[in-house]
Amino acid sequence: IKGACRFALRTQSKCFLTNLFSGLRQFSGAPLKVNVIDNTWRGSRGDVPILTTEDNIVSQPAKILNFLRKQKYNADYELSAKQGADTLAYIALLEEKLLPAVLHTFWVESDNYFAVTKPWFASRIPFPLSLILPGRMSKGALNRILLTKGEPPLYHLREVEAQIYRDAKECLNLLSNRLGTSQFFFGDTPSTLDAYVFGFLAPLYKIRFPKVQLQEHLKQLSNLCRFCDDILNSYFKLSLGDG
Repeated sequence: IKGACRFALRTQSKCFLTNLFSGLRQFSGAPLKVNVIDNTWRGSRGDVPILTTEDNIVSQPAKILNFLRKQKYNADYELSAKQGADTLAYIALLEEKLLPAVLHTFWVESDNYFAVTKPWFASRIPFPLSLILPGRMSKGALNRILLTKGEPPLYHLREVEAQIYRDAKECLNLLSNRLGTSQFFFGDTPSTLDAYVFGFLAPLYKIRFPKVQLQEHLKQLSNLCRFCDDILNSYFKLSLGDG
């Protein structure tokens, strides 16, 4: 159980990166087939997403991206050096400023956890682990937030929560300003940054939560909502139609 829980917690931190690779699959033209698995902790190295080819098994997001680039599947070929640097900076911003609030929205906010996240994940985990892992994953998300954000002068949980939501809203505002009226972040062609942003925003945008503090702020930024809708309609229409 402990091993399964550790793997599940690592998997949850990459949940949004799975959406990222779905986006990259579409944007780069890589001929990838996505297989959804329920027992992620039994996968190679206990991590998802995992890229399996005839000769290789590659895990960890950065290594998968590098592998695809070596195979000439790269959504960033046309970016300038500055745009490449901007991509790295915005990815770091997403993981530092937005991810903690997204984890809190899904796993720590009790109304959302009990109404949406727990039954959603439990339905994808075999019994009896479905009775145990969601609760441990919730605690793991809270511990991660406190470990990275619960430093002086933020001593209490409410102070930490207030700060991570301020940071997340500021991050969303920066993304909105950067996107402006463009279709994608670097013009008319999707890139790795678009896949990262979509991977974080699409679940937050589409899932119906009882408590919607961060979701409400996102929905006030019409260009980010349009960005999500355009990618869903243009690149995932068949998948959505298939349920």
